[in-house]
Amino acid sequence: MKRREFISTGMLAIAVALTAEKAGAEQHWSMTVYKNPNCGCCTLWSKAMENAGFKVERVDTEDLPAVKKRFGVPAAVEGCHTAVVGSYFLDGHVPLEAVAKLLYERPDLAGLAVPGMPEGSLGMGSDPNASYDVYAVAKGPEQKTSVYYEVRPKN
Repeated sequence: MKRREFISTGMLAIAVALTAEKAGAEQHWSMTVYKNPNCGCCTLWSKAMENAGFKVERVDTEDLPAVKKRFGVPAAVEGCHTAVVGSYFLDGHVPLEAVAKLLYERPDLAGLAVPGMPEGSLGMGSDPNASYDVYAVAKGPEQKTSVYYEVRPKN
């Protein structure tokens, strides 16, 4: 799948989720993205969220570990930036489709995370062979993780 098709699919998924959510209650999704001021991929990721209809506030910080601790992101699944939307955190390069699924389903979770910086993930270039997992992080002190969404090559 070409990058443009991938992004269009993601934007459509977000639009569907936002429309369904709006039908139930008047809610405009705002997102705060905490990122290193020198990180270009984080800026690209947050711009993709804006293009999908989110109102995005970017907060540049040199102390991302403190941000991750504040929102309860487990060290084992940390990515390069942390976003907050509604009551959820999104850590790392979480794809639009996973965000749409999260906001549509509204599960009882702390948030989603994509560990590291997977090649081909949103904000990390276009790679039709990208393969990585998006982890759900449970609420509570144990912060159990499980695969919530899988990104696999599109053949």
